[in-house]
Amino acid sequence: MNEFVCIAPSVKLGKNIKLSKFINLYGCEIGDETKIGAFVEIQKNATVGKCCKISSHTFICEGVEIEDNVFIGHSVTFINDVYPRATVAGGGLQTEADWKVEKTRICKGASIGSGSTILCNVTVGENAIVGAGSVVTKDVPANAIVAGNPAKFLRFVTEEKK
Repeated sequence: MNEFVCIAPSVKLGKNIKLSKFINLYGCEIGDETKIGAFVEIQKNATVGKCCKISSHTFICEGVEIEDNVFIGHSVTFINDVYPRATVAGGGLQTEADWKVEKTRICKGASIGSGSTILCNVTVGENAIVGAGSVVTKDVPANAIVAGNPAKFLRFVTEEKK
């Protein structure tokens, strides 16, 4: 690696990974053939599958599971806390013991458009498409196209026969 890439020893990297500069990876797992763009952070206990593309300026927090063949657009943010707070009742900073990591799952073949925010406790189904700038607050069915704030169902993906 080089001086502009921060990869903790706890990271499990698959084969033929492509990493841009200015990334921060720790305690996560990245599958074979995946490409990670610049200015991406992937936290501990997050997984990214095989043959994924994680575009620049994306934040993947603890508790996020991204399956194989998933596209994540630029500046996508994942959330893992329902009620985030900086401090506890007594005024001190929260620690890991003071909150519960909430899970998020992006299923095989899904695409998340640039600038989207994916809240916790949701699943984006296989081959679903989330439009750019969307805020996903509830589960997205397989093969669905959703967009907006909050993201709303538009239609199902239809394959053109060739």
